[in-house]
Amino acid sequence: MRTLKALREKWDAFEADETRLLRAMSIQESMRQLLMLQETYEPQLQQTASLFVSDRRAALAELQARLHRLAEWQAQHAQLVHGDSETPGTLE
Repeated sequence: MRTLKALREKWDAFEADETRLLRAMSIQESMRQLLMLQETYEPQLQQTASLFVSDRRAALAELQARLHRLAEWQAQHAQLVHGDSETPGTLE
């Protein structure tokens, strides 16, 4: 049990360091990391694409639906903020 407790404590410290480092990364650094990972794993992704195509399409459809709901919500709340007589983004 002592070993398990030590392992958990080290894991928590590792996660804290990881979180700190990720938060310190710029957008450019994050994108570089993402592209490096994609380059590394692209061959495996290509080989397994047919296995996951239905899941990816379902996830994309869900994302599109969520973005549509967000756009509707933003439009409704923009009207509440700006009033019904004004259209946001127009100049008089």
